Amino acid sequence: MTDLTNLDSVSGSELTSQQIQGILKQIDLDITNLVREGKLSALKYSVPGKAGQSTDRAANLNALLTARAHYQNLLNSMPAWSTSQAVLTD
Repeated sequence: MTDLTNLDSVSGSELTSQQIQGILKQIDLDITNLVREGKLSALKYSVPGKAGQSTDRAANLNALLTARAHYQNLLNSMPAWSTSQAVLTD
């Protein structure tokens, strides 16, 4: 699949609070596995780059914590509850 050159063909809907909570749980699992040096983490501990550079565990942990903060803020900004009003006629 080729890379996109713009976002004109991309569509989607807003994430629900349940979806965001699922993302947070996955990030928490990845953080736990990274700290425990588990093999189930979604991120590799070292990723070779084109220039021979690699991302270490501290950088991966920082990326996960940044992503977690983003999704937590997104969840916190959602309405906690919604109200509706009915108009009853006789």
